[in-house]
Amino acid sequence: MSGHNVNIYFQEKTYNKIKPLIKQRKVSEFVNKLVERELEKEDKREKEQLRQQLIKGYQTQTKNKKLQKELKALERTQFEDLKNE
Repeated sequence: MSGHNVNIYFQEKTYNKIKPLIKQRKVSEFVNKLVERELEKEDKREKEQLRQQLIKGYQTQTKNKKLQKELKALERTQFEDLKNE
């Protein structure tokens, strides 16, 4: 497995809480798993945010198309009224 060494500083209080959860010499594996989980969560948040933006854009576009149809109908009606006068 390839990777990079990184020094991490834990406050004593934090280290004492995680120490019983980690087998000796497995701190890197533990931290790596936690970071991967957080990165996955962030990726899901970003995808959901993009999804919401796309939905909003689609809804705006749909409203705009409806408005354009209504305006064209009004224009035709006005044109017909002028033509009949």
